Order: sequence, then C-alpha cells, then structure tokens
Amino acid sequence: MDETVAEYIRRTVLKIPRDEIKMMLQKWGFLSESQLQTLNFHQIKDNISQEVVQLCEENSADIKQAAALDIIYNHIYQNKRMWSVYQMKKSGEELECFDIKDFKKRFKGRLRSALKNVTITFKEYEDNAIWIRVAWGTPYKKPNQYKPSYVVYHSQTPYVFISASVLKSNLPLLCQALIVASNYHDIREMELRSHSLNSLKDIVFKRYSQNFQTYNSKPLQGGNVEPENADIRIVHENRSEKERIHRLNQEVFGDGPQPKLEFAQYKLETMFKSHPKMDVLDKKEPFRCLVKFSSPHLLESLKSLAPAGMADTPISPLLTCIPHKARNYFKIREKKGTFPESFVSP
Repeated sequence: MDETVAEYIRRTVLKIPRDEIKMMLQKWGFLSESQLQTLNFHQIKDNISQEVVQLCEENSADIKQAAALDIIYNHIYQNKRMWSVYQMKKSGEELECFDIKDFKKRFKGRLRSALKNVTITFKEYEDNAIWIRVAWGTPYKKPNQYKPSYVVYHSQTPYVFISASVLKSNLPLLCQALIVASNYHDIREMELRSHSLNSLKDIVFKRYSQNFQTYNSKPLQGGNVEPENADIRIVHENRSEKERIHRLNQEVFGDGPQPKLEFAQYKLETMFKSHPKMDVLDKKEPFRCLVKFSSPHLLESLKSLAPAGMADTPISPLLTCIPHKARNYFKIREKKGTFPESFVSP
C-alpha cells in the first residue's frame, strides 16, 4: 500500500469520534468482520488508526478505498462543510430514463479529458442521492486528497449541491462534467448556501412549507403583567398588538423550526420614483442592486424581527420570499413602484 494512502486513511480515522469508529468501518465494508474483531476500540485513537492502517495494508488498500471511507465520514458529518445549490436546465421538457452507469461514465470521461490527475469516487444512497468526491491535481502533481470537492446529485431532479475545495478554478470543470453526465444544457448557482445540507434540500425540493393558513391565533401566555394603576385601554392595546404580530408572523413563517440557511442573495431591479418637483433623476432608468443576506440562521433571524420590534408587521415580501424564490435564482424584478423601504438606509 502506498504511503500517501496509508497516511490518508490514518488521518481519516483520527477525525472520527472514537465511539463511532467501529460503526463507520462496518459501513465502509473494506475490512472483514474477523479483522474488525481484532481491533481494540478502547485504546487511544492514534493506536486505533495505526492498527486500521496495518489491516488495510494486508488488504492492499488503494486511494479509491480510502476515498470511500472519506465519503462515509462526510455523509455522516455533512454539516462540517459549506454547501452551495446549483440548478441545471434542459433545452426542452423531455424526460429521460436515468442510467447510473452511463452517468458515471460520462462524468469521468468529461472530467479526465480536461484533467488527467484527478481522483473520482462515487457512492449511492437510498434517497436517490449520488455522492461524488473529486480530488484535484495538476498536469504535474498528483491529486490533493485533503482538499476534495463534494457533489450531491439527486437523480431525476435539476438540483446539485456542491461543497467546493479551495481551488475554485476547478469549479467550471466540475459543472461541465455534471451537465454532460446528466444531459442538461446549463447550470447556474442559486446563491443559496448553508452548512445544513438537509435544510437546503427542504427548500429546493419544497419539503418545507412556509405558510400555515389554518393557524388560529391564541392569546400569548405570560409576559403581560398589568400595573395596578395602568390604564386598562393601554394594556388591552399593547396585548392586542402583540397578538396581531404573533399571528401574522405565524402565518408567514409557520410554527415549526426554519431550515437552517446561512447565505442568500438576489438581484433587485426597480424604478425609482421621486416627487416631480425634486427631479432627482434625469433619465428614467431602473435602479439595480445586489441584495445579500448572511447569518448563522438566516430564516430564524428574519422570523424574530417583528416580535423584537425591529421590523413592521407584516414583514416585507422581499424578506419572506427567500425560500419561495429558490427556483428562480432569487432574482426579483419589480418594474413598477417605489424602492422598498426595507432597503433604504436610515
């Protein structure tokens, strides 16, 4: 077994929590059950990793087996990566039968025709997800196994989830291989990113419903202590306003947890209108800007704006539309109307 392969396997084992090493090695399936029984999983991880490497040497492991173990680790700990969503398009609406063997052949052929030194590994999962691991090299250097790109593609859908390596220059090659392998004609980034891969899937696959029309508002419990000498009308007005904000917020966001989204952006194009006497603009041209949002939990942050008194209720559709605009690359074009107050600096 090559020394670089042995070292990569050792480092991969070291990343795994000790109480999960046996489970992941079983999922890997490269070592036999009798070999796994010889391992002492109660010793320090460094010793465990050395013993795993020795067993892999007996089985003559190569980089493909090592990459397969890395895929299993990243599938379980997928939140350790930042994922971006890409959408592919066909020239027509024709439907084709998906052939996984043909997909792999086309993907490898396209990528290796552009770059010889590359390691490509596939793994299929039960939810029709194909995980692809690509380790990049150069014309003169072997692939760097420590900075791979990951692709998750769900067959029969136009959506691809990519966790790119540091080498962003290889991203166009990766996208070209994807559209060739899946028989699409175009691919675009949706400017939608998060560490939570499942949350991104919930949004683009419409598994997350933002509106709950059947919601019945209930009086808020607690937090409304009435002073002894307070005007009962003021107390009633404050309580009614809180209940109104709570009801409208629930109608927009629902009462369930929000998908964990960390980045979103879209293009805004609107006509700027001013008073005729002010004559701010000589030419009637659209005002264009790029709106970016980032937060550790973007949708939950937007949901908390109204209850915190930081935004009017109902919240502007420009803020609440983010999940709904996923299929349109978050491009919003308003041909008429004034510039939204949500984006006017105070």
